[in-house]
Amino acid sequence: MTGFDAIIIGGGMAGASLAYHLAETMSVCIFEQESVAGYHATGRSAAFWNESYGGSLIQPLTSLSGPMLKNPPAEFSAHGFLRQRGALTIGSDAQHKAIQDEQVFFAARNVDMQTLSRESMMQYLPGVKPKYSIANYEPECSDIDVAALHNAYLTGAKKRGAVLRLGCGLESAVRHNGQWQVRCGGEDFSAPLIVNASGAWADRVARCCGIEPLGITPLRRTVVQLRVTPPVADDMPLIIDALGNFYFKPESGRLWLSPHDETPSEPCDAAPEEWDVALAIERLQEVVDWSIDAVEHRWAGLRSFAPDRVPVYGFDAAQTGFYWFAGQGGYGIQTAPAAAQLAAHHIAGNALPPAFSDFDDAPYRASRFLNQE
Repeated sequence: MTGFDAIIIGGGMAGASLAYHLAETMSVCIFEQESVAGYHATGRSAAFWNESYGGSLIQPLTSLSGPMLKNPPAEFSAHGFLRQRGALTIGSDAQHKAIQDEQVFFAARNVDMQTLSRESMMQYLPGVKPKYSIANYEPECSDIDVAALHNAYLTGAKKRGAVLRLGCGLESAVRHNGQWQVRCGGEDFSAPLIVNASGAWADRVARCCGIEPLGITPLRRTVVQLRVTPPVADDMPLIIDALGNFYFKPESGRLWLSPHDETPSEPCDAAPEEWDVALAIERLQEVVDWSIDAVEHRWAGLRSFAPDRVPVYGFDAAQTGFYWFAGQGGYGIQTAPAAAQLAAHHIAGNALPPAFSDFDDAPYRASRFLNQE
């Protein structure tokens, strides 16, 4: 039986980023059920780094992640992972009060955000329909090179001695004398700690370990690639609906569009539904007067949320040998550097950077669901 200090279940962005930090002082093994790490949510993300996106408990993590994504340490990567794009959040006069009251999707504390006139909005979004008259512009919003970031974390973790086992789904896990006896991919392993970084499978992994699930729910999100007329400019900002009904952005001369759908799903290899593709197109046509020439590609991924829609970073309330690193919704990539540093601090006592001095991790702890804090 092979032993490690920590076994991480899941090789997507969450598992890879945490493995990188833990492997500095611990022996770590990542178990990934697929033949390719990051196959599901990580590999299907149209990711962007947008400080206001996600609400007041996501924004601090996004802001803390920004410096590393822009200027990573030389030993981690020779280049940054962000390409500045800007984001334009738009709304109609009829939505004005709702936009002012909305607290779920957006938070603007210490964020560079500029209110634009309709004339200025049209310069960023030609063809926007007259009913859209309210716009906020965030110049620092950037595209994230997800594949490069994920690969840098995996490569860095391996250099520090971490082991990645692909095609190794969790079969069983039993706790005995302070050690987990784990069977994955037909082999036996042991470790005092299991980290649940399994995304949409988080509750299933917990049950397999005899841990009470937290109610983490996978929600399907659809993205379509369109060819439109007039062609979208490569420097057009990310366009987001103020009430969270859509977002779209250019990508290599095409338009990537999502209806911001959240359909409950079982953990699976998610596929888009024709209804959601049609809904995306309908919502785009309500915003701009462009013609849609072709639907060239469509895909779906699963965003996983805890019941309160706040990420879960912490030891299980009933079992300190089980750490939850899950429920990160659609924000897990833009918050990955900060979240991994926080989790490594909890698990291994890694020092947090000075920027975390005012950060309160209480809202993210797993024990909040049992009202133990």
